[in-house]
Amino acid sequence: MAEGREKTARHFPYHFQLYNFGWKQYTLLAMKRLLAKEDVHRRVGRLAREISRDFAGREVLLVGVLKGAFIFLADLARRVSIPVQVDFVRLASYGAGRESSGKIRITKDLETSVRGKDVLIVEDIVDTGLTLEYLFGRLKARRPRTLKTVALLDKPSRRKTRFRPDYVGFTIEDRFVVGYGLDCDEEYRNLSGIYVIE
Repeated sequence: MAEGREKTARHFPYHFQLYNFGWKQYTLLAMKRLLAKEDVHRRVGRLAREISRDFAGREVLLVGVLKGAFIFLADLARRVSIPVQVDFVRLASYGAGRESSGKIRITKDLETSVRGKDVLIVEDIVDTGLTLEYLFGRLKARRPRTLKTVALLDKPSRRKTRFRPDYVGFTIEDRFVVGYGLDCDEEYRNLSGIYVIE
């Protein structure tokens, strides 16, 4: 089986990942690498420096949007040079498929009050913009001192609202991507780079 897989990979212009989930059958999925881990880490470093400069002298509450942003938030938090607090919120909108349901609800709320604080929402990807716009509105109503957003990936061609994040890592085309926290049916979050599923 391994020999056949290697032979196929040499003749097919995509990166292959083979996963064995125990009771499940082997899953062979073709992926094309979009961003190498080195590219992602360099960009996160630049974002961290920009955010540290803009919030110099202040403590910032980083609000990670679960589950996709947890790796991005962890790397960002370790690379900023300002004091931070961390909390998480979880919103349901995608369900089990690749397309958004269009319905948004908070399934895990913050445990920390944002009132009077400098808050930075940390998101993995902005697609239609509806989820981030919804969360921004909910947190804005709680009267933070300032409220900004950072997204690792932005897909402006999919936008259904005028909402734009304040900081963006990469602007990408309309492709379904996984890795570095992003998933497909809860799989592939642990890939170190970012891959397009074809």
